[in-house]
Amino acid sequence: MGEQLDISGSRVWVAGHTGLVGSALVKRLRQENVILLTASHGQLDLRHQQNLKDWMNANQPEIIILAAAKVGGIGANAEFPADFMNDNLAIAQNVIHQAAQQKVRKLVFLGSSCIYPKYAEQPIKPEALLTGALEPTNEAYALAKIAGLKLCQFYRQQYGHDFISVMPCNLYGPGDRWLTVGAHVIPSLINRLHLAMLENQANVSIWGSGKPLREFLYSDDLATAIVVALKNYSHELPLNMGSAEEISIADLAKIIARVIGYKGQLSFDTSKPDGTPRKVMDSSVIGSLGWQPQTSLEDGLRQAYADYLEYCKRSDNILVNKS
Repeated sequence: MGEQLDISGSRVWVAGHTGLVGSALVKRLRQENVILLTASHGQLDLRHQQNLKDWMNANQPEIIILAAAKVGGIGANAEFPADFMNDNLAIAQNVIHQAAQQKVRKLVFLGSSCIYPKYAEQPIKPEALLTGALEPTNEAYALAKIAGLKLCQFYRQQYGHDFISVMPCNLYGPGDRWLTVGAHVIPSLINRLHLAMLENQANVSIWGSGKPLREFLYSDDLATAIVVALKNYSHELPLNMGSAEEISIADLAKIIARVIGYKGQLSFDTSKPDGTPRKVMDSSVIGSLGWQPQTSLEDGLRQAYADYLEYCKRSDNILVNKS
């Protein structure tokens, strides 16, 4: 997979450092002997090429981890496909191109397991990319991420740049997008079930049949995997990163209800879309590099819920303060 990259003393820019993945990466990279670079969205809009060029000229990153993205759940992706595609295309193109212009030592582009075909053979191997149709509910986001990873491949092929792409499974953990309309499944369920508990709701209706199987990874475990890849992986194929454990949405909701203490009933609205029926990735390559996830799903959900409660206190959310 290439010689090990010595990152000691390097200027490492985590683009998207306030998000779920970015905040975990910042925490993990503080254990390394690197110079961390960050810029908030207010300081630097990655969709604007000239502003990005000026910032990179001023800060001279040597390594870039591109964790910035416009993200959301099924509902948000279905309602705003143009925004999801346009913003994520602009972010990927601008950062990857500028990284090539400035000849950074390495770039890590974060994609998503949704890049793979809806009915890909399971567990999904990187070679499955572009062998079938995508899941329609997040096609726009997936296409933007595919374009980003392809751009990394092409800069590697044409110019020899050490640009790699990593594809995490569904993620969760501290720093998630709590209380956000269109959030991913875990933050959405935590928020809805917590409020249902506070309001003594007898039933909570959940989108879809509850039957789809998903693979989840705790954000701190992903951050460690990315650092392992940064140091040890150099190849044009995307690098899958998952827990290799599947759970149905129905069983996930039951665990979250148990963690929160919600005692009511869970029902499933089959008029709403399920998304991809099954999505577990072959993560054997990152495993061969010595990485394995350390956080069980229930332990991770307990830590995520604790972060949710702290977030609500900071936000002065009146419903949470009732408890």
